[in-house]
Amino acid sequence: MARRRILAVAVTGVAAGALGGSYGARELLHRQAAAARRLIGKPLGEHAPYADRVWKSSHGNPIDLLLLGDSIAAGLGAERRKDTLGGRVAKGLAKQTGRSVRLRTAAVVGSESSQLADQLATLEPEYAPDVAVIVVGGNDVTHRVPIAESVGYLQDAIVDLRARGTEVVVGTCPDLGALRPVPQPLRALGSRASRQLAVAQAQTAVAAGAHAVSLAQVVGPFFITNPDEMFSLDRFHPSALGYRRTAAALVPSLLTAMGLHDHVPFGHAAPILPAERSR
Repeated sequence: MARRRILAVAVTGVAAGALGGSYGARELLHRQAAAARRLIGKPLGEHAPYADRVWKSSHGNPIDLLLLGDSIAAGLGAERRKDTLGGRVAKGLAKQTGRSVRLRTAAVVGSESSQLADQLATLEPEYAPDVAVIVVGGNDVTHRVPIAESVGYLQDAIVDLRARGTEVVVGTCPDLGALRPVPQPLRALGSRASRQLAVAQAQTAVAAGAHAVSLAQVVGPFFITNPDEMFSLDRFHPSALGYRRTAAALVPSLLTAMGLHDHVPFGHAAPILPAERSR
């Protein structure tokens, strides 16, 4: 998701337009933004637990897993490395496949989609992970990045990874409407913007040969109905339970991408095959 600038600053212009563009509406949203920033603060810092290692090494025959994206992909909010998104996904894959998982995290807290290229640039040219997970988009919403621009960067990252022979799973932008510290009407507007980006991300991902998982559909309801358990102490990033649920939402598409399942459940979308694109 975003840095502590939160969704308020980002959608103020859009929100003001939705509310008629009046000076009073803009001032209301600015006040809400300031109040939300003060309430949330920055208790987690900007560094997630370091989780890169071989998980379940006794299984052998390791799967190479790469994580790209923002603070969710990095695991900010988890207190232990096993509770990061990468740690949880690695353990889930190891359990389902009986293989060890070599995790590498290139995700950076605070990243927008435009920074996916920088994250890929940190990888050796010959590095070809078996599967990669990308979770990004919250910062694009909060910083008002145009959707077309945002998904263009995502497409470039997918193309790069596919050229390496890597299967890709994209966890689409979470529903920012789950952020309870953000007051209304700002929260509703952020929810709408994040859902619009998520739809565009899914369409872009499957067209580029990646799998897509709608985090808003598959795991979002847990964050809305159980915020005290699903969010960490900043009420903005996932808790250990939040990451466990998010990882569980991603694993089915990872298994399908690796050819271990032949179907995807609700909220998941498989790549569009070349023959289907030409229709």
